[in-house]
Amino acid sequence: MAEDNDEEEEPAVELGEGESVEGPPLARVASRLTWPQERSEIRRKEGETVIRTPDGPQELDAVLDDVGITYFEKRQEFVQAVRDVVGTGPVPTN
Repeated sequence: MAEDNDEEEEPAVELGEGESVEGPPLARVASRLTWPQERSEIRRKEGETVIRTPDGPQELDAVLDDVGITYFEKRQEFVQAVRDVVGTGPVPTN
């Protein structure tokens, strides 16, 4: 049986006090889709979504313009193709 705890729990990780980052991470967007998936369907379902990138927020539709693959068998294949375009690294917070 679960214990009822009225106290607020501290977050497991301390959150910074800087500005929030616009858009969800790419992994979250990819997890909302089922695989396999065509690029055109990703555009239809998530194209207007603004994702976090090392160069700042970018609309997924614009990023997909630079992705040469038209059919993704697995989520990992999609994530890697997008990361090949936008890069990896820290996301700016201001």
